[in-house]
Amino acid sequence: MGDVHFSRERAGKVVVLIFFWMLSLISLSCAARLSVSRQKLQVQNHLNRLNKPAVKTIQSPDGDIIDCVHLARQPAFDHPFLKDHKIQMRPSYHPEGLFDENKVSDTEKPKKGSNPITQLWHMNGKCPEGTIPIRRTKEEDVLRASSVKSYGRKKHRATPQPRSADPDLINESGHQHAIAYVEGDKYYGAKATINVWEPKIQQPNEFSLSQLWILGGSFGEDLNSIEAGWQVSPDLYGDNNTRLFTYWTVSLLLISDAYQATGCYNLLCSGFIQINSEIAMGASISPVSAYRNSQYDISILVWK
Repeated sequence: MGDVHFSRERAGKVVVLIFFWMLSLISLSCAARLSVSRQKLQVQNHLNRLNKPAVKTIQSPDGDIIDCVHLARQPAFDHPFLKDHKIQMRPSYHPEGLFDENKVSDTEKPKKGSNPITQLWHMNGKCPEGTIPIRRTKEEDVLRASSVKSYGRKKHRATPQPRSADPDLINESGHQHAIAYVEGDKYYGAKATINVWEPKIQQPNEFSLSQLWILGGSFGEDLNSIEAGWQVSPDLYGDNNTRLFTYWTVSLLLISDAYQATGCYNLLCSGFIQINSEIAMGASISPVSAYRNSQYDISILVWK
């Protein structure tokens, strides 16, 4: 009888253990579903903030969707500092000699309304005056990022110091770069003409770019940055197309973040105001240069 009593007691413990194990599995399953639901809600809310109501929508041959958004509805004005901001449609003045008609022949003068940068979506239409073209952000774009908060921002390891062209694979996190730079004076802008290529990317988390980079402050401390050029970044865009991009990070209330909080690519956060109705930040550039074939370039001017 003693043996029978022991067996029943042991069986009871096993049943209880199985019961608690099943409860823990159910709890884990519910927690996983809640986590997925929470993530989907976060992603959808973020998409609603980024994708503003469009006056017109254009389907690009590369799969991009370009929304023509009214100037005053663009993401820039979600920033509390830009509430009731009056848009300045033209610079008060240009750098001396940039548009000096005496130095430009009739054949070299840009035609009124000409567009030096061509993008694939131009094949299927244009945005009307008073709007700006914005590349629509898709759910899969946000899901490629490590988090909703980090989408459109640089990873800390993706910030090479441009003062050294040495491809230090340990300290530069695998960056290899060629640079030309000036420093130590007071600068109010810069201009660069950049040959446009379409380099092949081997891994999704790799990227390649050519850019104009204006820096203030120092790395890791109080860095301010304005960047513009072209890039190939499957991690950000989901393909290997060569795309026009801008990036900025800025000091707020005298506190710079060195890429940690403010700033982002293109129009993926509020703060950068666009007025041009023909160029979409983050959209594919076409055509691009080819070896022993036609060469194409873009000119970038940053001017205070």
